[in-house]
Amino acid sequence: MPATVPLARTKAEIFDDLVLDTVEGLERRYAKELAGVEFAVEDVPPELNVYDSDVLEDGEVPLARLLPGRPGRHELPPRIVLYRRPLEFRAMDREDLADLVHDVIIEQVANLLGVDPDELT
Repeated sequence: MPATVPLARTKAEIFDDLVLDTVEGLERRYAKELAGVEFAVEDVPPELNVYDSDVLEDGEVPLARLLPGRPGRHELPPRIVLYRRPLEFRAMDREDLADLVHDVIIEQVANLLGVDPDELT
């Protein structure tokens, strides 16, 4: 479908939908555990010299990052950020991308909750 047609969806919109599908499924099953957790998408990871253990990488390319949050006076909620372009680059097609997005989110949520990823699937 041509991009000029109103029903055309951008790659970013399609990616956001894939993220939302996985997050909604997890939130239905783990509403209490995921209350307050923010999920975000950025096109590319920020340029950092060193990535911490909170970054899920493929080789040296960050795919996602878990920011565990900070309690206290200036409380920040936990946040999981997916990096769209590196994930799209690794996928062969939309179905492969959906599986990859799902796996990355599961991995990061499991890390946040301190459980094995197999427990969330």
